[in-house]
Amino acid sequence: MPLQTPAGHHRLLPITALLCSALAFYTAVPRPALAQETAPHAETVFDIQLAAQPLGSALHDLSKQTGIQIFAAGDLVSEQRQAPTVTGRFSVTQALGRLLAGSRLTFQQNGEHGYAIIPADATQLDTVTISGKASGSTTEGTGSYTTWSTSSSTRLNLTPQETPQAITVLTRQRLDDQKLETLVDALDATPGIIVQRTFVGQGQDSSDIYARGSYLQNYQIDGVPTSLAVGPFLANTAAYDRIEIVRGATGIMNGLGTPAATVNLIRKRPTATRQISMTAQAGNWQRHGFGLDVSNALNESGTARARLVADYNKQGAWVDRFDQKNIALYGIGELDLSDRTLLTIGFNHLSQRTDSTIVGYPIFFTNGERIPLSPADNGTPDWNYYDNALNSFFASVEHRFESGWVSKIEYSQAQYRDDAVTQSITDSIDAGTGNGMELWPFHWRTKNRQENLDAYVSGAFSLFGREHELIAGVTLSRERARTHRYEDDWMNYPADFNIFDWAATAPTPTFFKTGESDSRERQYSAYLNARFQLSDAASLLLGGRSTHWKRTQASTPTERKENVFVPYVGLVYALNDTWSVYGSYTKIFQPQDGRVFIYNAPGTSPDPEQGEGYEAGIKADFYDGRLTSSLALFQMDISNLAVWNSDAYIYDIHGKTRTRGVELELNGELAEGWQASAGYAYARTEDAQGERTLTRLPLHSIKLFTTYRLPGAWNRLTLGGGINWQSAISSNSTFDYRQGDVTLVNMMARYDISKHLSAALHVNNLLDKRYFSTVSSNYGTYGAPRSFILSAKYSF
Repeated sequence: MPLQTPAGHHRLLPITALLCSALAFYTAVPRPALAQETAPHAETVFDIQLAAQPLGSALHDLSKQTGIQIFAAGDLVSEQRQAPTVTGRFSVTQALGRLLAGSRLTFQQNGEHGYAIIPADATQLDTVTISGKASGSTTEGTGSYTTWSTSSSTRLNLTPQETPQAITVLTRQRLDDQKLETLVDALDATPGIIVQRTFVGQGQDSSDIYARGSYLQNYQIDGVPTSLAVGPFLANTAAYDRIEIVRGATGIMNGLGTPAATVNLIRKRPTATRQISMTAQAGNWQRHGFGLDVSNALNESGTARARLVADYNKQGAWVDRFDQKNIALYGIGELDLSDRTLLTIGFNHLSQRTDSTIVGYPIFFTNGERIPLSPADNGTPDWNYYDNALNSFFASVEHRFESGWVSKIEYSQAQYRDDAVTQSITDSIDAGTGNGMELWPFHWRTKNRQENLDAYVSGAFSLFGREHELIAGVTLSRERARTHRYEDDWMNYPADFNIFDWAATAPTPTFFKTGESDSRERQYSAYLNARFQLSDAASLLLGGRSTHWKRTQASTPTERKENVFVPYVGLVYALNDTWSVYGSYTKIFQPQDGRVFIYNAPGTSPDPEQGEGYEAGIKADFYDGRLTSSLALFQMDISNLAVWNSDAYIYDIHGKTRTRGVELELNGELAEGWQASAGYAYARTEDAQGERTLTRLPLHSIKLFTTYRLPGAWNRLTLGGGINWQSAISSNSTFDYRQGDVTLVNMMARYDISKHLSAALHVNNLLDKRYFSTVSSNYGTYGAPRSFILSAKYSF
């Protein structure tokens, strides 16, 4: 019999802001069944109209609207379990997936015409999932600001509460609502991450990104480490289901790395039912763009599926001559080779062409007076450009054994090219005339290529009467970088410019090639992670990764190599169904960048950056996991931290530094229709003498974003907004510049014109705050003034 409706109640709906974009858009091609469906009704799509209500009531209404039997035990669908609003055209399985998201329940087919609701963990150990693809991990279509499974800390599929580190997940809904279209935008919205844009318009490599007092260098795509040289410089977020950021040291995931954080980009997957969305946008500074996302099955049985994502945008800015064009293409296909084996192939193309990038300017004249410049003065000559492109390919095979264990092997290849002509500016500017500025043009052209082979097995095993989990794997990576060196005709190039008009008067420089350099890097590593269930409440995570790293420089020639073992220990104890406490420890090891060897301070040896990281905290989840929160305390002890000294034009190597701090975060659903993300972070780095270093980074920062869908007759309107606040920063130079705290306010609104069409408005820096994104020595780069963008999404 269909599930009977229990009496329901609704949570109180506070009013606050929010905005989200719609997805779905269906073609006329016949709809195939989902790969796991075999029932006759599997291809049927229904017009579902389910209000927010207790889960039992929602399941009963779904049964009535579809005629499909849905069975559930009464204790699983008590009044305390709430279901979200589900409206639109869905199959039964799609509707069930949305109703059960975050409930820790799942469903399985029961006969030809029915489904049974069961606990999600009923088969958790019998059916181990591929890392990053556990039930509840996919965020697209959930409407949530949190997820119920992550794998970026140890590669085991864990809930946020089971993860013994601070972790933030930017879901697909959050990325859409806040219009976080690039990876830099996404990181700038992440609590505990500090983004300082040193050059605007030069991709991610023009931004300094820090976490917990360290430079962020650790990036992954679907859990596979990717080199910063060929990695996410141009990452357009349209291709990703979510972005997981684990703060702190994660050497067990990367082998080598800094104690800042690890950013894991999780790709969108193809769907067995058709969905298409089209977007268009336009804003001030002559900005506009278009997007398309198409997903469908390729055959009637649904065993072959594909997805294509395309995005184009043209960017202007608040300065003259700046112009940028961005193209992103992402394609992925899946083929069920058997009931237990899945083949996946895909590609990603990203390109960016920028004219007249925005650069930092000197802040003071030689006499110490402020130079009267504004954000509009940060333009560059029309001969300044920066073009780059990334092309990557990946293929994987996943297999599920009868024992319940799973395995995966993936090969990926990425090629990154860039070509740029830009300049640096000296800061000896005369206060009376503005003259004395010297220009150093330079030209570079590089080509980087990386290949990865990643393989692992994962499964559950019994020991001492309890079930435990284990994952073991290897990652093999090799990278080659070739750089063409150029010099300008400096003897015939003017040596004196005026700071107020140089961008319009500086002549085009002449360059000639002087040679090239060729470097190769190899990293081979093996890892083993296990999660031991010590009791019903306590779990112990133990792991380690052994890495062999080697870098050769053909032009010098030089060779460096390291053999490193990175241990990991984490302990999680559940105080009850809501609260848990945790602690973790790991080591840190990162060979210095090649530039550090060239520009290190005289008399110092740029040995690898290494140390130890400690973290302890408390986590909680509410409303069956729809709202999560965490408090983390951390300490990082580092040796050989390299810090750029702009005055001396060298890297200072700090002997020992210690960073201590605290992070507080909340993500998810506060009430029906109200999603929010809020975080506070404090981090202080001191040298061996107890003096604070890295004063260019704020001690305190707060990031808040929230959206609210109005109830009743206004339910087509979603309002939202956020605040980014940071405390003071200073340049720590001859003319020490101190910038006070900065508060940026962003707003957005979306209106659902119909069930297929929605329109949205986003306004950034609403109060038009003038501020420096970064200050270093006597230089500062202004942040973006107030901007707005209108967008529309059509889906059917």
